[in-house]
Amino acid sequence: MNSIFTILAAVSSAAIAFGAGGYYAVAQTFPVKPVRVIAPFPPGGGVDASARIIGQALSESLGQQVVIDNRPGASARIGTELAAKAAPDGYTLLLGSVGPNAIIPSAYRSLPYDSIKDFAPVSLVATSAYVLVVHPSLPVKSVKELIALAGSQPGKLDFASTGNLGGPHLCGELFKSLAKVNIVHIAYKGGSPQMTALLSGEVSLAFASLPTAMPHVKAGRLRALGVTSGKRLATVPELPAIAEVLPGYEVLQWYGMLAPAGTPREIIAKLHGEIVKAVNTPKVKEQFQRLGSEAASNTPEEFAAHIKAEIAKYGKLIKATGIPVE
Repeated sequence: MNSIFTILAAVSSAAIAFGAGGYYAVAQTFPVKPVRVIAPFPPGGGVDASARIIGQALSESLGQQVVIDNRPGASARIGTELAAKAAPDGYTLLLGSVGPNAIIPSAYRSLPYDSIKDFAPVSLVATSAYVLVVHPSLPVKSVKELIALAGSQPGKLDFASTGNLGGPHLCGELFKSLAKVNIVHIAYKGGSPQMTALLSGEVSLAFASLPTAMPHVKAGRLRALGVTSGKRLATVPELPAIAEVLPGYEVLQWYGMLAPAGTPREIIAKLHGEIVKAVNTPKVKEQFQRLGSEAASNTPEEFAAHIKAEIAKYGKLIKATGIPVE
């Protein structure tokens, strides 16, 4: 009889020990197999490129292969939902971004995932700004001059975006809201058609990615007026921030690592530590810089607060501007 109680006591002690330190032990050995990072966009774009940069760095530091799994479709909702419903064990992660994790939750009444409840934020990995560019035929050389011209000709100027509810679209809507001007939005299907329309003079202006627009600016085919970051960028310090004229103006593309909700805190902490080390290396900083981005990191708590603030920001903008909500 005593032996039975001895066995039960041992089992109970083992269970308590695992409850207290089991997750720590898992984190100590994590990862023991390849890690999958879902990129919910096609290969070749900013999300895919950022996922591959950070994925390669993590492969080297974790000692396990980090595989990038492109799952595009439905404005990134397909891949994001897949990540949300994955096992919370650290072996499936999401390279999140402002579109599917902040803008779309502000614009769709029903989504197959909850951007806040279904994810455990790990860290930002990079941010990038857009640049406001105009066709050379437009007689403006500064943001102030553009606002004055648009104000004197309501509804006459237009801006090209890469599609409804994309970053360039909301750049323009926030600009219109803060400057109190009427500039017509024209949506194109991607960055290439957007740039073609602007270069041909079909539209007056656009908010475009730095790598896409700056070669045309340097060649004199476009004129750059400012960047959408809250302050000037080290990569193009000659360009003012639009916020210098319109206080509070800021639209950034951001990329960050998220895990499914319920992933053990110790695994989140380990991933966070490796990401912070990676984005502070000269190699990774240079790789992001070539994309027109700046390597970045923050704590899981800060990243969670950032996502909530972005959802509130874009929700307010979408409501104020009357952008159709689906």
